[in-house]
Amino acid sequence: MYREWAPDPVLADRLVCVWTRVTASGGTGLVVPDGCVDLVWGPRGPHVAGPDTGPMPVAMSPGDRYTGIRFRPGAVGEALGVPVEALRDLRVPLTDLGGLPGLDAEAVSAAIAAAGTAGDGDVRDVLGAVQESLAVRLRATPGPDPAAPVVAEALRTGRSVGEVARDLGLSERQLHRRCVRAFGYGPKTLQRVVRFQRAVRLARRGAGLAEVALASGYADQSHMSNEVRRLAGVPLRQLVSRP
Repeated sequence: MYREWAPDPVLADRLVCVWTRVTASGGTGLVVPDGCVDLVWGPRGPHVAGPDTGPMPVAMSPGDRYTGIRFRPGAVGEALGVPVEALRDLRVPLTDLGGLPGLDAEAVSAAIAAAGTAGDGDVRDVLGAVQESLAVRLRATPGPDPAAPVVAEALRTGRSVGEVARDLGLSERQLHRRCVRAFGYGPKTLQRVVRFQRAVRLARRGAGLAEVALASGYADQSHMSNEVRRLAGVPLRQLVSRP
């Protein structure tokens, strides 16, 4: 079972949501690229899930609980103490990053474990306290590139990297550097990720595959199918049939 809630309004410009998931059965799950970075508490301890460029398998056992805080694409800034590109396609223990000042990650792990036996309401209370600590950290560190949301939206519409760079008054090299710094990868990868996520959303709403491909900016349905398999490891219909 997966649940998510809106973040604290104070953090709404930096976070997508807070979430929790309890696995009902064992097996291997796939995490697919969404442009986000997550701070996660799970069976293997607190860690950071960096920005992905392909499907990431996760071994799960029945009853495993994962709880996290999801940053908006391009919104991490320097909050984690390392460049976001250093986290690309990685799952890094929070201790390897030196932890987060003001946040006792192990105490949070214990609180989440205790709250999980009482219900989602208690988990939300714990996540509320974590967000308060995170807000202090975010105020004390340099913020994200203010142009990041504009870049992501421009690339989502299907415009070329060169066109987006020109409209922002940048060279393509400058745009590439800023994308890597903000998102963890270059603008071409970012465009693939945001286009893929749009296709997933439209397909979940019941749109036909040809319509999804056209609306998401793919050359055709075959192009979309190839890109989805590359990013998700499975066909689009199989992906959207999952919870």
